[in-house]
Amino acid sequence: MNPSTMRSVRTLAFLAALCGVGVPLQAGDLDTLRDWMTGSFSSEAQASEDSSFFDIRLEMVPIWPDRKDGPWLYVEQAAATSLDTPYRQRVYHLSVQDDGRFRSEVYSMADPLLFAGAWREPEKLAALEPADLILRQGCAVILEGESAERFRGSTVDKQCESALRGATYATSEVIVTADGIESWDRGYSSADDQVWGAEKGPYLFRRTP
Repeated sequence: MNPSTMRSVRTLAFLAALCGVGVPLQAGDLDTLRDWMTGSFSSEAQASEDSSFFDIRLEMVPIWPDRKDGPWLYVEQAAATSLDTPYRQRVYHLSVQDDGRFRSEVYSMADPLLFAGAWREPEKLAALEPADLILRQGCAVILEGESAERFRGSTVDKQCESALRGATYATSEVIVTADGIESWDRGYSSADDQVWGAEKGPYLFRRTP
């Protein structure tokens, strides 16, 4: 970014602050996205109010901090009643696209249960390397800094293939804030009928201590 552009951005931010208007997050806020996605989260409050949602625990921790290609996160989701046997384990790679939007690439592992609980026992990940991961083609979530308070994003069209419960593709819609994460994952048949995932709306994961 050249000096004149930097001055324009700073001036806009200053004027917006005076007017109480939020300024969209810029590419330099990749660290903010990482920090807001890192931590322990729970949908317990939502599940207690609506029985159509389950009490799910979401754990995300940074891995490979010395890499220079953007943040990497180990991700684990489990029902509150089965914390030792997570039903979803992923690795996310965060980066900034050429258009300034943020990209969360999604990877799976060949034997994920070998790493169950790695968010609290990082030594389990000692031998894991990016080359060991399996890229989930088309499943990246593209996010934008909607305001200074949140990121919003989703997968693209029908690009994320899924064979779960008769689905042919899956979609993900995500909102990330300092207080928690809203996540709505759904699977669809070739006829565009929903075959899995929450029907009423996204899971509301609130940050826990």
